[in-house]
Amino acid sequence: MTYCVGMMLDRGMVFMSDTRTNSGVDNISTFRKMVIWEKPGTACITVMTAGNLATTQAVISLLEERSKSPFERDPDILSASSMFQVATMIGNTLREVISTHADEGQRADAAFNATILVGGQIAGGEPRLFLIYPEGNFIEASADTPFFQIGETKYGRPILLRAYDPAMSYEEAIKLLLVSFDSTIKANLSVSLPLDVHVYEKGALTTGRRFRITGDDPYYQEISAGWGDALKAAFAQLPEFSFD
Repeated sequence: MTYCVGMMLDRGMVFMSDTRTNSGVDNISTFRKMVIWEKPGTACITVMTAGNLATTQAVISLLEERSKSPFERDPDILSASSMFQVATMIGNTLREVISTHADEGQRADAAFNATILVGGQIAGGEPRLFLIYPEGNFIEASADTPFFQIGETKYGRPILLRAYDPAMSYEEAIKLLLVSFDSTIKANLSVSLPLDVHVYEKGALTTGRRFRITGDDPYYQEISAGWGDALKAAFAQLPEFSFD
């Protein structure tokens, strides 16, 4: 399992993903789930993946090859004229990979399924964020749905719903996402640090601040402990229930 969030803000976008791919008792592994393609001044595209690792790796590898090799540039993600076209390309590639694997193996379950978040901006357009399903179809973020989650979403979603504000700063957005991720990590062993972060500024058309947060990061530890203490304090201040 995994947990990834893409968030739209008035000033840009923030992406965060965990890195755990296996959480067996004696087999814990990590893998980067965030990929960024850019053509400075023309396009900046961030992709995050959840689901079957072989499927997501195949999709990313195909997109990588088609954006580099002159003989395989069909489709070339960095030549798309809009983020809608980018989402369509990725959706078609995801459907292609899943259908190819399914023909060779298990058809009865969702063993090869994956979901993808893709967000970014192409010159001449606004920043856009899409959630792509295993079938290859997708939905777009809007004012009513300003962020998307994939993977283990249920533990961190209530926090985002209560505290999200499109006018918040990047720093506030990262703090909010860290609380959401910390709550998920505490509740589910299949999600874990390190966390990869990308902050894209509207109109930049190039990779923004990109960094990794590890378990020994002082700020993360402060957020994790502080959120737990704040919840206990808030709970203690609520009125007592009475059977009368």
